[in-house]
Amino acid sequence: MHILQSLSVANVAKVFSRLSTRLKTFGGRPSAPLGSRILTNHDDIFKHNMWDHVQWTEEDKEKARQKAKDNSCAQIPLNEQGKFYTEAHQYWDKFYEMHGDKFFKDRKWLFLEFPELLPLNTKIRDKSEILLPLESSIDLETRNHQHSCTTPCHRHAIDCQRAYETQTSTFPGQPASHRILEVGCGVGNSVFPIINSIKETDAFLYCCDFSPRAIQMIRDHPDYDDSVCYAFVHDICEEMASFPFPSQSLDVILAVFVLSSIHPERIQGVVKRLSTYLKHGGIFLFRDYGRYDFAQLRFKKGRCLSENFYTRGDGTCVYFFTKEEVHALFSNAGLEEIQNLEDRRLQVNRGKKVAMHRVWMQSKYRKLDLPT
Repeated sequence: MHILQSLSVANVAKVFSRLSTRLKTFGGRPSAPLGSRILTNHDDIFKHNMWDHVQWTEEDKEKARQKAKDNSCAQIPLNEQGKFYTEAHQYWDKFYEMHGDKFFKDRKWLFLEFPELLPLNTKIRDKSEILLPLESSIDLETRNHQHSCTTPCHRHAIDCQRAYETQTSTFPGQPASHRILEVGCGVGNSVFPIINSIKETDAFLYCCDFSPRAIQMIRDHPDYDDSVCYAFVHDICEEMASFPFPSQSLDVILAVFVLSSIHPERIQGVVKRLSTYLKHGGIFLFRDYGRYDFAQLRFKKGRCLSENFYTRGDGTCVYFFTKEEVHALFSNAGLEEIQNLEDRRLQVNRGKKVAMHRVWMQSKYRKLDLPT
């Protein structure tokens, strides 16, 4: 268990002041980026399962660095690592064969953190489960930049895009004005919340995974609707593999806990290739594991492939990012930063009285407009 340092009094005062406005707006339901449950009294630690915006002490940081150093000191020999890359789709296929759609929960937080997924003025069907946040200035800027045609620069980008699409052969979702791609969609834990929210809108969702079993489970799901969604098998690491839509045709790309499963030397190429499919002004949404997350620190010796890159017992792999690495990945792909956050939380097992530091990265990057 790590030692928790509560937020300073000044920081807490700022958080509560900001939340009070949002609470009034949403009838008592808070909507702060990355959560709004702040631990101010350490005696309350076991009253909830999760605490948000947690700060680490220097002791916490040093312990984490030491644990990561210890569990990575003995790496798997290079001549034994090849199977984890060449047979990755088989490991994930076996994972879904074993767990089906029961391992992960539907990501009903998606629209809270990533309102850009939906076209403007979209109403959420089940507000008891999915609530759009009070948009921050960043969210408003992002969404207005995506959809507004008030600037000459943006009008020029849209005109070029429409001209490009009229010269392109028909593809699934072509009539839609708002197109979303989720890569590494698994069995649909993001897919179905999105599908159920874009029906009766002018949006279309593409979703892909390199596990044929996962894609078949999505297609067999009773909520799958091919009028608003196209699910297909695709390996985003395969440089020559083609997508069922042309370049510069997507408004949003969503990658949630998928880039971390790729060898770190290949991630940059994947981000660059995916970014070519974004329209100018389109958004790349990213959430994944952060450096020294509890999931990294609990690895035993002998599971490390390379620095901060590990393989689990089932053969699937995971990398743990820093903010600086995330920024480099997307900026090197020609995208500009809108948001790049380190989400630090305290996850609590109230039965065992254990607290675990969780670290996730959450980012939004935009493809630049065409020059006027």
